[in-house]
Amino acid sequence: MQRNIHSAPKIALVDPVWERIRSEAKEIAEGDPTLGGFIFSAVLNHVSFDAALQHRLARRIGNTDIPNDLVEQGLGDAFKAAPEIAEIARTDILATYERDPACDRYIDPFLFHKGFMAVQIYRLGNQLWKMGRKDFAMHLQSRSSALFGVDIHPAATIGKGLMIDHAHSIVIGETAIVGDDVSMLHSVTLGGTGKEHGQRHPKIEDCVLIGAGAKILGNITVGKATRVAAGSVVLEDVPAHRTVAGVPAKVVGYAGCEEPAKSMIQQFTQDDENL
Repeated sequence: MQRNIHSAPKIALVDPVWERIRSEAKEIAEGDPTLGGFIFSAVLNHVSFDAALQHRLARRIGNTDIPNDLVEQGLGDAFKAAPEIAEIARTDILATYERDPACDRYIDPFLFHKGFMAVQIYRLGNQLWKMGRKDFAMHLQSRSSALFGVDIHPAATIGKGLMIDHAHSIVIGETAIVGDDVSMLHSVTLGGTGKEHGQRHPKIEDCVLIGAGAKILGNITVGKATRVAAGSVVLEDVPAHRTVAGVPAKVVGYAGCEEPAKSMIQQFTQDDENL
């Protein structure tokens, strides 16, 4: 018997992101019955975005080491301690929708984008780390790395509105700090330069765009609204509103706009050269 999509639990009318995801989920289930069970399990059987996200992440992370139900319980502990994580997740969805031209729906990151999934697992792991549950946090890091190819240490500090496009081979070290509204493409490393302890990873300020394959290494600062060109190796501080490129990276001009991470413009034009 076909399930009645409209019999799913009622939701509050104050969460436009969740309402949009549910509406898109209904369209998917109606348009492709093959996905009906998956869509109900992931979205339509849940009364809130928070509950659906917790369930979705647990189903992706759970395995024979720690089954889904126990993972979901642990993630729930993090959500209860820091309910703002779900609000930040909504911001991450909007960031992906607004900046990724291949993302046409709010539901796409929620269901399919490994970058979004990995960042949310990091956010919950970061909260568990702060709660003293470091081993569980590191288990989440390990599972996320194995599943998504995104290795973010749970002690790293990452702001809201992060968009990781394609999200393959991303490494963000323990003492890295990433500001708000940052965009990065695949194969980016925010790493150290040796085995020293203490602050040894980069600080990425707000609205920075980091191109594919860029490596930013050491206790350095990449200033606000900067562009890091694809394939660059950044070893020194970068002023705000600049474009850097090369190995090692050098300042080659201005960033070209006020918010590079949101514009996602990666071409360097002659107008950007004038310092």
